[in-house]
Amino acid sequence: MTDDRPETIDPDVTDGEPGSPSVEELLARVQDAERERDEVLDNLRRVAADFDNYRKRVAREQAQLYTRAGERVVAKLLPVLDDLVRALEAAEHHEEAKVLEGVGMTKDALAGVLASEGVEEIPTDGAFDPHVHEALMTQPAEGVEPGHIAHVIQRGYRLGDVVLRPARVIVAEG
Repeated sequence: MTDDRPETIDPDVTDGEPGSPSVEELLARVQDAERERDEVLDNLRRVAADFDNYRKRVAREQAQLYTRAGERVVAKLLPVLDDLVRALEAAEHHEEAKVLEGVGMTKDALAGVLASEGVEEIPTDGAFDPHVHEALMTQPAEGVEPGHIAHVIQRGYRLGDVVLRPARVIVAEG
């Protein structure tokens, strides 16, 4: 029996028949596909690098946010510490030793909490440093070198490298 149906031609098969793609055309298609693959891989690598940078940036921002939140709380506590210091200075002139002792213990406890959070008092002995000290005025001072701190008006504090509040001082003039 003979089949009278026309023979179907697969367009992907190249056997030299008319209408079939040539070897050069097939190579060009393969090269185009490889070029497209390389572009997609490059884009994927860029996206992966962008995501890694994003992840690192978010981690840095979270650490900064944590630090800033601590700075805000500590800055609010500093006036309390100042009040306790003033109360201790005033109580020294009275005979009620128990009040003095209680306020002293409160001041020490608060200072301990601040120290445990990394708060440090800015040193005020020695030369004036405009990065951590605020000069309210200059005045002559016996026994103090010019440009050095003669008197502390208000203590200053830092948290790590951040100055929460500069020390307010009077500087000896020369």
